[in-house]
Amino acid sequence: MKPALVTGASGFLGWHVAQALLRRGIPVRALVRRPDAVKDLDAELAAGDLRDAGAVRRAAEGCGLVFHVAADYRLWVRRPREMYDSNVGGTRNVLAAARQARVERVVYTSTVGCIGFVKGGLGDESTPVSIEDMTGHYKRSKWLAEQAALEAARQGLPVVIVNPTAPVGAHDVKPTPTGQTILDFLSGRMPAYVDTGLNIVDAADAAEGHWLACEHGRPGERYILGSENLTLKQIFDLLSSITGRPAPRLRLPWAVALAAAAIDTLRAELTGSPPRAPLDAVRMARKKMWVTHAKAARELGFRPAPAETALRHAVEWFQAHGYC
Repeated sequence: MKPALVTGASGFLGWHVAQALLRRGIPVRALVRRPDAVKDLDAELAAGDLRDAGAVRRAAEGCGLVFHVAADYRLWVRRPREMYDSNVGGTRNVLAAARQARVERVVYTSTVGCIGFVKGGLGDESTPVSIEDMTGHYKRSKWLAEQAALEAARQGLPVVIVNPTAPVGAHDVKPTPTGQTILDFLSGRMPAYVDTGLNIVDAADAAEGHWLACEHGRPGERYILGSENLTLKQIFDLLSSITGRPAPRLRLPWAVALAAAAIDTLRAELTGSPPRAPLDAVRMARKKMWVTHAKAARELGFRPAPAETALRHAVEWFQAHGYC
């Protein structure tokens, strides 16, 4: 059996995608920058960087499937060009390598940030959206990368696009920005909240969605992989019920949150130390990022667990691994 190439397998969602493949007996080849730093992954390791077209091409040789999960996921970056080189240039390198290797299917991991949102309603794959709606370098770079994947599909490459929402759960090593919010709650560093909302999904379920997209997805189509829409206050209330810790009661006015984020981000620009509350993150939070995964349920058979299950998995993993 030909191996499946997985980029980002040393990270959070990519690790779960690799596990989903391995459970099905599919050998995994993982493109990683530092093979010596990769642990608990039963895969063939291919050393290389997404920005190195030659390394990506060599990693894809002989593979039957490609899952491009890797991305530079930061809501603040001092040198934006690095993010575009990885997220846009790296995606183009993966697509070119997949075409040369004549793979059977490519699954590209985009983000819910590339979905259009409806005030007072739910966004879906057909909601109008443009690059002007993208807040910050992360969203803009992922938007451009998604456009590259769509163009490759129009040119005949069998690319299916998945748009995960906010994955949480076990093995959030770095952690992700959403995982850091959970950690801040567990550590008592979350005295207030803002009026925002997001869609939570268990990372393991999102990984299963990747496989379902590979099996049943239509090339050139996008599929939202999400579960439950919640306000930030509801998320903290669920975390409170799971842990017994009190949920924050103070709702922070937007003007105060924006001012604090602006000051913190300016400090980061001057010192190079990442801000705790990036300005782009607060700007993104002005919209409730609520969507429906009805298309993935209908066409792929995607059936995710409730948000409480995902949050519980995250809490248990962080506690078991000494993060809090």
